[in-house]
Amino acid sequence: MKTGQEFIKHELDEAIAIQQAIVEAEQRLARKHPVKEAQRLIERAHKQDSKQLQTLQEIGKRFGASGKQEEVSEAMTQLMEETVSGAGEAESEAYEAHAVLVTLKRKQADAGDAMVKIARAVKDDEMKAAAKELYDTSRRSAQELAESLSKMAVQIATA
Repeated sequence: MKTGQEFIKHELDEAIAIQQAIVEAEQRLARKHPVKEAQRLIERAHKQDSKQLQTLQEIGKRFGASGKQEEVSEAMTQLMEETVSGAGEAESEAYEAHAVLVTLKRKQADAGDAMVKIARAVKDDEMKAAAKELYDTSRRSAQELAESLSKMAVQIATA
């Protein structure tokens, strides 16, 4: 069982790996998504998420974290890659990739919240600020994308 600094490194590795998957997925999905509103949301999120990735990587360096994939991030990244690769084939495939992106964002918001509490406990103000930003933007972006996904579901179901 990982504890102390080893656990912090693990959490940062996971956060970096998930953020890398989000950034890559957004880049690819924004080009393939059939719904223009969703494309715009994803493009806007991509800019923020790219900056957050850089911040996570900088903080991760202090703890020896570089985005090493472990079970959870590896499985989620693989699912994201599979769904995004088929996103251009049919609207329902883009819907699936969009749904997985929402899930990754929600996972990242949860990780951000935990990292805020960890940073507070170890008195690391830089990590706390970055984690708070990660939590806030991931949560907000997940909600916006989920609302867009719901609209898309109605569109597909009533076609």
